[in-house]
Amino acid sequence: MTSIDLNADLGEGFGRWRLTDDEQLLSVVTSANVACGFHAGDAATMRRVCELAAERGVTIGAQVSYRDLAGFGRRAMDVPPAELAAEVAYQIGALEVFARAAGGRVAYVKPHGALYNRVVHDEEQAAAVVDGVLLADASLPVLGLPGSRLLELAGKAGLPAVTEAFADRAYTDEGTLVPRGREGAVVSDPEAVVERSVELARSGAVVAHSGARIGVRARSLCLHGDTPGAVELARRVRTRLTEAGVTVAAFA
Repeated sequence: MTSIDLNADLGEGFGRWRLTDDEQLLSVVTSANVACGFHAGDAATMRRVCELAAERGVTIGAQVSYRDLAGFGRRAMDVPPAELAAEVAYQIGALEVFARAAGGRVAYVKPHGALYNRVVHDEEQAAAVVDGVLLADASLPVLGLPGSRLLELAGKAGLPAVTEAFADRAYTDEGTLVPRGREGAVVSDPEAVVERSVELARSGAVVAHSGARIGVRARSLCLHGDTPGAVELARRVRTRLTEAGVTVAAFA
């Protein structure tokens, strides 16, 4: 039987400001990419999300980012490799404190935003992320785009490399994500997102921005928590996957 993990970016708030409906999304997803304070999130938010995830049996993952609160981690930055490695380890370690306190643990790592896209092709930055993960915990799986330099280097370093797909993002013919600044980069039609989710899970394929059908083999499917109607959309995706005979389960 086909199986897939559902992950969402959670804890994306700061102080009194909250972007994601963490409590409701944690009743749907199987893995939580928790913001570690560099693009969003703070100590209290991290603790709260870890406690909620542990209560619901949702796997906790560290969503690491460039240090860019003002730009939500989506601005291109040039960070020296040694500094980036240290900052990745720092973010994982911070989240681990709260995950352990809640009775869980950090079970995987996923880059966010500009860092996620950068490490698809940039070997130096990808290697720095891998070095940071190794510094924090040499057994942690790394979640990323199929065919990325990040997953290639993670595998070579002995870290489990886990592929993911995005039902609500447009793809290029090369299997990379269409930049958010381009028209049509985000798939906004809920029914289209649901249909793409099932197609990705069952056949490992998706229709690219050009209209071509491309292969995207993934073990995890990302549901963005900051999109309008994210909770209801996540519920629809999970229901439709189950109806299609797909088992929804965490990869870690």
